[in-house]
Amino acid sequence: MHARGHSLKGPVSILSARLRLTHPARSCGLSSRPALAVGLFHFHRSQPSHFFHASPPPPSPASMSEYPKHARSTVHRYRPRASYDFSTIHAVVNSSPILHVSFLPSDPADDPFPTILPMIGQMGSFSDPSADPASEPLDLYIHGHAASRLMRLPSSQSTPPEGLPVCIAATILDGIVLALTPFNHSCNYRSAVIHGYATPVTDEEERLFGMRLITNGLVPDRWENSRVPPTQGEAQSTQILKITVESASAKVRVGGPGNIRKDVMDAGVTGRVWTGVVPVWETLGELQEGEDNKVGKVPEYLEQWREGKNRMGKQYSYEVARNEKE
Repeated sequence: MHARGHSLKGPVSILSARLRLTHPARSCGLSSRPALAVGLFHFHRSQPSHFFHASPPPPSPASMSEYPKHARSTVHRYRPRASYDFSTIHAVVNSSPILHVSFLPSDPADDPFPTILPMIGQMGSFSDPSADPASEPLDLYIHGHAASRLMRLPSSQSTPPEGLPVCIAATILDGIVLALTPFNHSCNYRSAVIHGYATPVTDEEERLFGMRLITNGLVPDRWENSRVPPTQGEAQSTQILKITVESASAKVRVGGPGNIRKDVMDAGVTGRVWTGVVPVWETLGELQEGEDNKVGKVPEYLEQWREGKNRMGKQYSYEVARNEKE
């Protein structure tokens, strides 16, 4: 499928304020802050971050609200779709239900194959909980069982002092774009790719911050509406990793098919082949109670979250499907 499509410039007003960007200062819960949510469906091709040991140059004054560009993260294909700003990247990551974390589990001489794990995570700032996600960099927090390989690697002697090099991808599919020819089929999408160093969080207060951030990132206000704090056993079996971002980029495709003029002018083709967009969005179903549930009615915060997420997801996918090509 050819990735013909539309750039960011036209649909900025449509993309703004559609999807939740979790703000750490709001108890790690639902934020009403407008956020530009953009991304990439045709995946970035980039080298693992550990192949680049030199530090990236500091950002210029004109790009202080962006992550510094690096050869590993600079987008070359369909550059108008790319974005490096904090707001865009944070919104995509914090709106993605699943993040894919890539790393090398051992020395390449022993095993050259990288490993990719699906995980959940959220971006936030423990050192500055009131940090504006649209204008300041954030760290990415992920969690897992303390005995798992990814959680143990950052503490191993073979890991560089700065941490374990990782690459994280977040992807959201917003539509399937059907053109007159398969060559011009595409998808509407949002995604972000982050390169950074993962280190274990040892400070207990920051560990709780990370747990709360991740929990409320999955379901807003769930931390406050569950049995907390964690028991000693729960806390000891859970490891929190903080990923310090070295470089990052995002990419988006919106709009309808990019049909070529020859096909559009061919009545035999246009009269036979349907062309347009199939909107796609994640849907949350009716809540099903567990066998241990003793609460008679589904809490309002859960219903509001479910209905709001479904409504916004549908609205967004339809709006970007109708966006006119530039």
